[in-house]
Amino acid sequence: MENLPFGRMITAMVTPFDEAGELDVPRVKQLADRLVVGGNDALIINGTTGESPTVFYPQKMELFRAVLEAVDGRVPVIANVGDNCTADTIDFALKVQELGVDGFMCVVPYYNKPPQEGMYQHFAAIARAVKLPIVLYNIPGRCVVNMEAETTLRLARDFENIVAIKEASGRMEQVEAIVAGAPEGFAVYSGDDSATLPIMERGGVGVISTIGNVAPERMRQLVYLAAEGNFAEAQRAHDQLLPLMEGLFTTSNPILVKEALKLAGFPVGGVRLPLVSATPQQSAELKAIMEAVGVL
Repeated sequence: MENLPFGRMITAMVTPFDEAGELDVPRVKQLADRLVVGGNDALIINGTTGESPTVFYPQKMELFRAVLEAVDGRVPVIANVGDNCTADTIDFALKVQELGVDGFMCVVPYYNKPPQEGMYQHFAAIARAVKLPIVLYNIPGRCVVNMEAETTLRLARDFENIVAIKEASGRMEQVEAIVAGAPEGFAVYSGDDSATLPIMERGGVGVISTIGNVAPERMRQLVYLAAEGNFAEAQRAHDQLLPLMEGLFTTSNPILVKEALKLAGFPVGGVRLPLVSATPQQSAELKAIMEAVGVL
C-alpha cells in the first residue's frame, strides 16, 4: 500500500440530485461519508458514474468542495477533470487543484477520435501543467478510440505525476502489456467491476468501482483477497457478486446504481437527461438480483 497512494478499492461516486434535479449538497456529504465508512480507500468524484457530462463546471466545483468537507482527509479525493478539449481540461484542473483534492482522473478525449500521438500530447500537456498525480482513464466504449498499451507506457515513463490507469478496454492482452512494461509505482486499476479479478490476476492493483456505491464492503473483500494472492476465495467472492456487477449495467450507467441505492434505503435522486430513471420492470429485476446476492 505504501506504493499505492490511492489504495486498491476506489469507488466512482454517483452524484446526488434533489427532486428538482439540482445538486443535493447535504446528500453528497452523506454519501461520501457512507462510502468512506464502507471501506473505500479513495473516491473518484464526477466520473462517468457521477454523470460528468451533465454536471457543469460551477457545479463540479461545488461538488468537489462538498466531498472534501465530508471526507475531511480520511481518504484521498480524486477529481475527474478530463474533457475532450486539452486547453479546457488544463484550465479547469488548475482551478480544482486549489481546492485541495489529492489527484485527478483524466479520460481519453472522446468524440474527437484523436490518434495515439494526439492522446499522448493531450495527457503530456496536462501533466506538465499540474502538480497533482493523474489517473488516466481508457474507456473505448464511451470514447470510441482505444489508447494502446505503448501510449500508456510512454506517458507513464515520461511523467512522474502520471501514476495510474483505469483500464476499461476489456482487452486483457493490453492489460498484460501495460503491467509488464510499467515503470515502478505505476498502477493498473480495473475500470469494470466484473473484470477486477482477471485484471488483478494479471498484476493489476485494484478497481475503480461502480458497485462500490452499493456494496463497498463486499467489493473490498474481493479486492483484498486477490491482493493477498488468495485467488480461490476471491473467485468465490467474485462469483457471488457477479449477478449484481452485470445487473447494474443492463441499461446505461448510472441509472441502475441510483435505483439500487434507492432500493437499499439511501435514495440519491434521479438522473439528468438525456438519461432517464429506471422502469418499474428494471427496478423489480434489480431488486431480485440484490436480494439474491445478499445486498438487500
